[in-house]
Amino acid sequence: MKRKKLLYTVYSALFVGICLVPAVTMPLSKGNESAEKRRLAEAPKITTEDGKLNADFFSQFDTYFSEHFGLRQRLVTLDGELRAELTGTSANADVIVGRDGWLYYAPTADDFMHNNVLSDRAVNNICHNLGLMSEFCSRNDAEFLFFAAPNKNSVYPEYMPYNYKVSSQEGNYDKLVRIIGERRDIYMSAYEGSLSPGGDFDATESFGFLDMREVLRSKKADSPVLLYHMTDTHWNNAGALAARNAVLGSLGGKQFDDYSGIVPTITHERLGDLAEMLYPMRPACDEQFNYAADFGYEYVGRFRGLDDVTIKTACEGADGSLLMYRDSYGEAILPFMAESFASAEFSRTVPYRTDAIASGEAKTVVLEIVERNLGNLQKYAPVMAAPERDISALNVSEAECAKFYEDANLYHHIYGLIDESAELGDMDEIYVTVGGRTFEAFNCFEDKLLGMTETVSDRGFSLYIPKEELSMIPDLNSVTVSIRNNDKER
Repeated sequence: MKRKKLLYTVYSALFVGICLVPAVTMPLSKGNESAEKRRLAEAPKITTEDGKLNADFFSQFDTYFSEHFGLRQRLVTLDGELRAELTGTSANADVIVGRDGWLYYAPTADDFMHNNVLSDRAVNNICHNLGLMSEFCSRNDAEFLFFAAPNKNSVYPEYMPYNYKVSSQEGNYDKLVRIIGERRDIYMSAYEGSLSPGGDFDATESFGFLDMREVLRSKKADSPVLLYHMTDTHWNNAGALAARNAVLGSLGGKQFDDYSGIVPTITHERLGDLAEMLYPMRPACDEQFNYAADFGYEYVGRFRGLDDVTIKTACEGADGSLLMYRDSYGEAILPFMAESFASAEFSRTVPYRTDAIASGEAKTVVLEIVERNLGNLQKYAPVMAAPERDISALNVSEAECAKFYEDANLYHHIYGLIDESAELGDMDEIYVTVGGRTFEAFNCFEDKLLGMTETVSDRGFSLYIPKEELSMIPDLNSVTVSIRNNDKER
């Protein structure tokens, strides 16, 4: 009996001891915010800023403890590995466990399966907005090129789990390629027939577009070298170089070294961002290709890292000037691009700033955005002077809409939302008349300014008018918003 009681006592002590380990080791442990991809909870305070008792203290402490308890990273890694090996599932909602050790970013699943596809109107909005940016570049003697960096599962779909089935409907990227082609056909028909559609419609029909998905799929078929990291969201250096060569090859007359004569060394020095989220304590093992190129570019001004919002470079011996709008996919491609231009600016600022274009500093403009974020191109109009139009000969109709105004430094910013009662076709343009002058708007839904961040709409409009062009603050009651129905005209 005494022995049995002793066993119970030892068992209970061990159980309590094990339960106390996370709490006891908590002061020695630090949460890894970079691996979590979010800011971890801070320790709660008993009182609020006004001196009152914090009624949410216990719930806040529960969150804080769950994110900071001792050995957390090791336990998270163990949990991730056990689930992946035993059940083929992920312990993190943002990570998809694929086959043969491949990991994918979960927000790309809809693109892969062709779910929650953008409307034809939304994709036409994207093309329209890119066309306006291209027109702005042309007016300032700059060349414009757009490409979407493909999601990893668009280039390597074969390692996705079997239960992720592709639907029969057209996906966003395929729809984008199709509609770009259709709009170019309209433009070429008008050009070859010596037609001049009113309101300079043809000026926004065509823009420089590079089908990067096709580029990388072809490169993959021709070479056994991996172009993406197995445990990271992004392309590796080999993929970035292939993308850079395709970009420079698409620019008119650009001379460049494609580094085809360099045999890269292979290292396993990277712990992918997806692996960090799933296995934070696992040693770095992802494959990376290192090109022993004698880069001569230098950073201009303050440089902290490749994720800086703005990075400027200079390269002696190179020619041309570049402005590249980019996201995290731009990190690996940046050194190759920087080496190819005498001066370059790489910007992650949203909305896009166009000062370097307007001033003539940038003669080449490249816009890169990852495939999963294509829909963002119908949000947040670029900060640039809206083109003035003559719509007197066009078939336009005034639209009911919600209109708003924002003072934007050197610009008047007018934005809003076309009422659901107004007919709005896939290719319809939106014009804003203010102070007796008419400007063409970007088809952009400014969700943050409208306080509708959880909403998606393809009925938005947004434009910036320089204050030097329109000195007074617009009276929204006198602002007219008109729609040109291009679908009917064609």
